[in-house]
Amino acid sequence: LTTFLTMAYIIAVNPNILSEAGMPAGALVTSTCLGAAIGCFLMGLLANMPFALASGMGLNAYFAYTVVIGMGVSWHIALTAVFVEGIIFIILSLFKVREAVVNAIPKNLKLAVSGGIGLFIAFIGLKNCGLVVANESTLIEMGDFNIAIIITCIGLVVTAVLSKKNVKGSILIGIVISSLLAWGFALISPEAAANLGIYLPNGVFKFESPLPIVNKLDFTYITNPETAFNFITVLCTFLFVDFFDTVGTVVGVASKANMVDEDGKVENVGRALLSDAIATTIGAWLGVSTVTTFVESSTGVLEGGRTGYTAITAGVLFLIAMFFSPIFIAIPSCATAPALIYVGYLMLTSVKEIEFENITEGVPAFITIGGMALTYSIGDGLTLGVLS
Repeated sequence: LTTFLTMAYIIAVNPNILSEAGMPAGALVTSTCLGAAIGCFLMGLLANMPFALASGMGLNAYFAYTVVIGMGVSWHIALTAVFVEGIIFIILSLFKVREAVVNAIPKNLKLAVSGGIGLFIAFIGLKNCGLVVANESTLIEMGDFNIAIIITCIGLVVTAVLSKKNVKGSILIGIVISSLLAWGFALISPEAAANLGIYLPNGVFKFESPLPIVNKLDFTYITNPETAFNFITVLCTFLFVDFFDTVGTVVGVASKANMVDEDGKVENVGRALLSDAIATTIGAWLGVSTVTTFVESSTGVLEGGRTGYTAITAGVLFLIAMFFSPIFIAIPSCATAPALIYVGYLMLTSVKEIEFENITEGVPAFITIGGMALTYSIGDGLTLGVLS
């Protein structure tokens, strides 16, 4: 439940971004839920891992703004690039290439990835609630204190106090209380709430057909010599970003879940990466950008999720959300921010096991941790750490 609620924002955000590429928003809501559900079921059944999947943030923005709008490529062709990427990843996973990369990452770097993800998702939470905002001179600064930030602070205190008291589901309770407070504010002052991105659910039941975007792949771009190079460029970017994002997320969350053995190998990592690859391929056929393992899975893992049942439950909830999307779309950022900030703290605790006194281990670890938060990318942070 906690994993699902912290990533339910994707039901609203993914259609919002991909519709900029000219795709119908209603169909995107259904396909986003379907792609996420299939990915979660694959992860639970094939890999028995507590990781949930959905269309990845960053990759969906690259899909819409860089490929479709920037390069003038149709969304049908962009989906084809995602589909081919998924096929390539299936092959790499079957030949254990991705698994070898994961297992080759040293133990200290694995711990750094977990800590880096903690700092990164805490930063996302702080940004989402408006406590951290952009500044032209200093890049970031503290935002103006408002109701959304107060709701986030209340949610964070509730989560921390309940965790201290060993109450099961403390993160989930924090999300629910924050959502109810936000909706209460929207009831009292709709205009002020709307300015802070807080809205009441505009209904309960809603379902839209995904057929306008299902099976709309277009392979003509690959066969045309004039456009083939452009297609390869797009494909390589999708491959590179998704490769390191997924590896980073799986390594970081698995480390925190004690799923790494004494030799530093992640349990069932090959099957987890294969599930991710198949989900990407099916997702492209359904009409959504790259389906990938979500870093928000760490929230459920830290609530005690250890098996594929966690992923399957999240998948079932995505299927239900397909029919009740107005409710899940209305969960505001200030309600999920406390969960992200608190889980960021929990994940950052892994850094105490890093051998910082050994410079050859400590410096790459530090670069990985700082890189993830400061480049706003798990993949970029991991890449910088591996190179160093």
